[in-house]
Amino acid sequence: MALPGVGFAADWPQWRGPAGNGTSPETGLPSTWSTTENVSWRLALPGPAGSTPAVSKDRIYLTSADGESVVLICASTAGKELWRRTIAKGNKTIRKDEGNWASPSPATDGQHVWAFFGNGDLVCYTSAGKLVWKTNTQKLYGDFDHWHGMASSPLLVDDKLVVMCVQIKNSYVVALDKLTGTELWKHSRDTDADHESKHSYASPVLYEDGSTRLLLIHGGDYTTAHSLGDGKEIWRCGSLNPKSDYNRFLRFVASPTSEPGLVVVPSAKNHPILGIDPAGKGNLDGTKHVSWRLKRGTSDVPTPTLSSGLVYNLRENGVLICIDAKGGEKIYEQRIHRTRQRASPVLADGKLYVASRDGEVFVIKEGREFEVLAKNTMGEEITATPAIAGGRVYLRTWAALYAIEAPRKAASGD
Repeated sequence: MALPGVGFAADWPQWRGPAGNGTSPETGLPSTWSTTENVSWRLALPGPAGSTPAVSKDRIYLTSADGESVVLICASTAGKELWRRTIAKGNKTIRKDEGNWASPSPATDGQHVWAFFGNGDLVCYTSAGKLVWKTNTQKLYGDFDHWHGMASSPLLVDDKLVVMCVQIKNSYVVALDKLTGTELWKHSRDTDADHESKHSYASPVLYEDGSTRLLLIHGGDYTTAHSLGDGKEIWRCGSLNPKSDYNRFLRFVASPTSEPGLVVVPSAKNHPILGIDPAGKGNLDGTKHVSWRLKRGTSDVPTPTLSSGLVYNLRENGVLICIDAKGGEKIYEQRIHRTRQRASPVLADGKLYVASRDGEVFVIKEGREFEVLAKNTMGEEITATPAIAGGRVYLRTWAALYAIEAPRKAASGD
């Protein structure tokens, strides 16, 4: 399901793609490649970042470090840089290059692009590179106190740009008019979490089923659902960090994912993963609306991908767990790799694409039977989730953006 007013079905308009759950309708995608084989082009980038490209029509948008600055870049789908705008100076790296001010991913509706940065700068540009508006959320709403830097990507829905800030002090969710930057509403996000568990590095997520639309906010031991109209809380679900076995350092990094009738909620550090019926109100803990609960095995950083009744849950240690979305039963648990996983898996054309921190990209067959279709070596570190659009897989490494494409079949008679 494509997010209304956000690009086209074959685009990848923001971090989790056109359906908001890490999937794309694209077909004819490659399984194998190298740094040269099945590569349409490679565009060198000025620095590292964990942000995912946003793709619409013939434009690709990226945020990046550029020396001591952070920049917004627009490239063409032909692999040429069209424009670059310096947004801020004084870029900071986080945890030995695990992140920086360019960690949040941009969003586009085809005519404009929005980008958020770790210093609080939030900008809107036209596709031609003209500044529409710029603001700074720290100046408006107070300082960030995230221990590992602001990394949440903004969510574009209709005429709204939603930004979340869940932390030890002053947690909130705010919706801005996408064309003016004017505040439409702001909601204070309360929690009884303790210490680092109050932090969240997750991103806002849209739930939609044709009749109901909910804004999902994840952090501070809870997932909460909010009205898109005014930001008011509709329900909340905890039990992700039980008080009987409380972990004061259980900060959330992975975000929820959803399909009609189901919200899948990760936690962190091998704690629970939940399946939630989003039709409830108030506190959902201990009610029928918590459809299932897998006690152990959640992802820590990668956000789960949900498709065709299956949840693909990639742990930070390289273990992939496939879960039945209806009942929560574990279908398989298989190790893919023995290194850190920072990018979230994405799925299209019957293939799950898993980009590892060391630059190894695995292609896993979709379905209930585990099968590795290919392992592709990029030789460059990757912390950004791949994007899929226009028959291509776009891979953003710390050094470059790659357009990966299957060979074109010769026309009959050639």
